[in-house]
Amino acid sequence: MSTSALPNDPLISSPAKPGVLSLAIKEKAALYASYMPFIKGGGLFIPTNKPYRIGDEVFMLLSLLDDPVKLKVVGHVVWITPVTQGSRPQGIGVRFSEKDGGIEVKNKIEALLGGAMKSPRPTYTM
Repeated sequence: MSTSALPNDPLISSPAKPGVLSLAIKEKAALYASYMPFIKGGGLFIPTNKPYRIGDEVFMLLSLLDDPVKLKVVGHVVWITPVTQGSRPQGIGVRFSEKDGGIEVKNKIEALLGGAMKSPRPTYTM
């Protein structure tokens, strides 16, 4: 992935089964574009063409940047972009559960992003 997050970048691999997403976000720019800090408890936008509904529960296995440890987190779909819109890809926004790994993942993402969270650059959602 280049230094800017592009909508065609492969952020996710094939789901192991319905409701399970395995994500490998390898660059800070892609993490910035995917993170949803405006969602209470934090969340991630996940490019996918698989159909989801608001409220669907998903289980995520996340690999962030160079960390070899996969983070496990449960969340619920709170955002749907049904079709690609300009530079914003089709996909879902998933709010992290306050338990089931959500707080740990939110804190880790915010630590990795640091000052970049204040950037005016557009993301996949805003």
